[in-house]
Amino acid sequence: QVQLAESGGELVQAGDSLRLSCKISGRTTTRYAVAWFRRAPGKQRELVAAISASGSTTYYSPSAEGRFTISRDNTKNTAFLQMIDLKPEDTAVYVCCADRLFWGQGTQVTVSS
Repeated sequence: QVQLAESGGELVQAGDSLRLSCKISGRTTTRYAVAWFRRAPGKQRELVAAISASGSTTYYSPSAEGRFTISRDNTKNTAFLQMIDLKPEDTAVYVCCADRLFWGQGTQVTVSS
């Protein structure tokens, strides 16, 4: 079994930065591709960014490109989502997943204008 635990979400002002963490535990001898999704009220779940198991390949949604950076530290079984220049429309619950099979509970990011 694999567990994921997100942290780092909080209430910030527009223009601020945040770094979210996704700690992976359990069967971590197998490296997983990690993706960050977000769920905003009244909107569909949106893929924000993804990173391959090795960390050599990344993907960003158009809304994340240029402002968000996904990374991982496999020695710590942790993935990160660095977000800069946050906007009110970034307000959402951010959820990480491993191979889209295992999901965390999410961490709330609220950006006030």
